[in-house]
Amino acid sequence: MDAARRGRLVVLNGGSSSGKTAIARQLQIELGGTWLVLGVDLFFWTLPGRLFSDPAGIAVSKGVLTRGDEFMRLYAAFQHAIATLAVSGVDVLIDDVMLDGGADQQLWTAALGNLDVCWIGVRCAADIAEAREVARGDRLAGAARVQATSVHTDMRYDFEVDTGDLDAQGATDAVAAHLQKRWPDLGASAADAPFTYPLISAWTAGGSVRPAPWEERPSPQA
Repeated sequence: MDAARRGRLVVLNGGSSSGKTAIARQLQIELGGTWLVLGVDLFFWTLPGRLFSDPAGIAVSKGVLTRGDEFMRLYAAFQHAIATLAVSGVDVLIDDVMLDGGADQQLWTAALGNLDVCWIGVRCAADIAEAREVARGDRLAGAARVQATSVHTDMRYDFEVDTGDLDAQGATDAVAAHLQKRWPDLGASAADAPFTYPLISAWTAGGSVRPAPWEERPSPQA
């Protein structure tokens, strides 16, 4: 990578169980070059436990997440940290849930400044997303239906996909084709196999915070 080149940023916004994380991980395999995937689950896993179920941090009720002042202060810093990676020449896939729709987009836009950003909307009908949530059994209950439309309110996208109409590979192919038109030098990598390891949410179905993958311990042997 040319050290003088600024990184490209792809923001994938969609509700819980919309399939955006699966798309991000598959793009990481298929796009030319090296891309980091950074998203809201990673941010949750960096927070101290005291900020969960705290008015200053983040709380959940019936699938609705509310964010306090301290959470938003730290989240702004996280956004600026991603901008710094791009300034340093790193390509980043941002996997996020814009809980306040266009208002959150404005915060990201302010943090990313004049960097080259492509906004992708990952849509999925509420009934389909909710059915996926129930089938998985390990996602925050109620979030899929709440977020299916709210995260897209007042958003402006460069490209959109609907994972209710396309399977994960079809959606990934559509996004990749758009990105390769936007950035003709991007190219593509030969993918030996699709992304396979589990996509773990920071939230459990009951609304508690799941340990980060690097913190989980194997169960004791019976």
